[in-house]
Amino acid sequence: MSAGFAAVSGVLPLLMKGRSSLGQAAATFFIIMAALTGLAGVAVFFITGKAATFSVFDTLPFGPCDLGVDHLSAFFLLPVLIVSTCCSLYSTSYWAADANPKTWRRLTFFFGILTASLLILITARNGILFLLAWEVMALSAFFVLTTEDHKQDVQDAGLLYMIATHTGTLALFALFSLLGVAASSYQFSAMAGLTPSAPVAAAIFCTALFGFGMKAGLMPLHVWLPSAHASAPSHISAIMSGVMIKMGVYGLLRVLSFFPHPPMWWGMTLLIAGIISAVMGVVFALGQHDIKRLLAYHSIENIGIIFIGIGLAVIGLASNLPLLSLLGMSGALLHTLNHALFKSLLFLGAGSVIHGSHTREIDLMGGLAKSMPWTSALFLVGAVAICGLPPLNGFVSEYLIYLGIFNGVNGGNGAAVPVMALAAPALAMVGALAVACFVKVCGITFLGTARNSETTSIHEAGWPMRLPMIALASLCAVIGLFPQLAAGLLQPAVSNWLPVPAINGQMLFSAAPLGWITALGMVLLAAGAFMAFSLLRKPRTSRHARAVTWGCGYLRPTPRMQYSSSSFAEMIVKLFRGVLHPHMKNPEVTGAVPAKTRFSSHVPETVLELAIIPLFVAADRKFNHIRKLQHGQLPLYILYIFVTLCLLLTWAV
Repeated sequence: MSAGFAAVSGVLPLLMKGRSSLGQAAATFFIIMAALTGLAGVAVFFITGKAATFSVFDTLPFGPCDLGVDHLSAFFLLPVLIVSTCCSLYSTSYWAADANPKTWRRLTFFFGILTASLLILITARNGILFLLAWEVMALSAFFVLTTEDHKQDVQDAGLLYMIATHTGTLALFALFSLLGVAASSYQFSAMAGLTPSAPVAAAIFCTALFGFGMKAGLMPLHVWLPSAHASAPSHISAIMSGVMIKMGVYGLLRVLSFFPHPPMWWGMTLLIAGIISAVMGVVFALGQHDIKRLLAYHSIENIGIIFIGIGLAVIGLASNLPLLSLLGMSGALLHTLNHALFKSLLFLGAGSVIHGSHTREIDLMGGLAKSMPWTSALFLVGAVAICGLPPLNGFVSEYLIYLGIFNGVNGGNGAAVPVMALAAPALAMVGALAVACFVKVCGITFLGTARNSETTSIHEAGWPMRLPMIALASLCAVIGLFPQLAAGLLQPAVSNWLPVPAINGQMLFSAAPLGWITALGMVLLAAGAFMAFSLLRKPRTSRHARAVTWGCGYLRPTPRMQYSSSSFAEMIVKLFRGVLHPHMKNPEVTGAVPAKTRFSSHVPETVLELAIIPLFVAADRKFNHIRKLQHGQLPLYILYIFVTLCLLLTWAV
């Protein structure tokens, strides 16, 4: 029913021509109805615990198209329903129909189709139906991404996304072909408990990791993600980062659940891939000047953190350590939900800033906290959450992953122990670099002095844009302060994924002292409230000389003397220059009265610009002579077909 409401929300505006505002409001209403019915169904399911499955079509050649809900899919439905509702409400002001008469119908239609396909994808219980929903999701995401297709950078981002997503889909075709042959069926129920030969199992794992890792944005399969998230409308960036890339995580978890005894090297591969993605994602984020591109790289970082948790869970299964699996998978699942909340909040906050300032460049902003107090405060909440700091939700999920790492190092043995030992300092470094990155973003964007005259005329976003951000920030705070509520959802979801009966219903509460997190959060809130109260009650009798922020002792400072994003992150970027390959153009200062000069810096997308594109250019040059076979003459093409048929017949004989 939820998927039906979502699909209707996209189709309805096409039938209401001439009534733009009413059509957009109707679409938002149906998205809200989809969320309410979906959340009610998920709540009933978690209370009763009864799995429900029904068939859409029974007579298809690849088996019945079953839809069903278990605890794992119900958990992944939560971010889809919550984020899609917030983004739809946000779009009524951010992408208002009256202000965008040429694009709002297209955007609303494909947004509804995207939401419906996400819901069907999670509830699909047949491999072919899963692939059909996957393709609809990929195509609808392309059309919402390229809403402003008159811009060259949007066209380039859309083309790169389309190439990458279908490259990953080809791997998924191979994956489900292997699963279908191994299980003699495309039904997920028949695939459970698979024990194929080692080469077939390895092929299934590698194709799943490539196909789902491409969608998730796991480094180095992330090449499409930064440009796509930066070029899309901000509420589309929110649903792509908060929800769509998590379908790669869901798909991988679903495939891993088919194997009761995965090999150890699977978990080690996932763990190493997660460490690389987490560290490199935050390092690349530090070098960005575009606020949305910076947030996109943090998606890569957080996907790495999720994969660290999944790797720990698989290592626990291979090592017969159910507590390690429980902690690792609980941390991965909770971070999936947490990232959907705080990353959507950050993208919506960035959208409010862009909506007011008409630029994505951080260096052109400054002092926005005065004119946008709501946005700056809510963005700060998302920044604290994504840095994994208490008392917000990012701390809880990373805390569970830390507990899993320590448990695995203490109780494990073999080659996986050194890798798990490496994960702890890597995760700590990621947290420290994330703090540095968001100090840069919040400080340069919202604090200081306005860097241009246009910034001083910016006004706060309206309530249709503020309310979704308030809702997401509130959820971040609730999970951070009361993680026991989330644990009640995590326990059955993890038990549904783990193919071992050793998980006790209270094990997560006993393994992770979540009550101390609540106490810590309350203490921090009380300390913050006391400090705020003290500052407000402090008598302002003394007179202080007033000066602009970052005056630094200059008699006549200017806004250009403030820190820029380049200068703030210069030391860290130079430290990782072997990976980032930054391009810098230093100013030329000569003479007693130097002429006007400029400084510019750019951190390229290393994998794409320095590896993939040169490789394809070299291949194009290498095989350029083959183009001589393309004469455009029909008789030659018929000859090619005839020769090919002869060769195939000879080979068959």
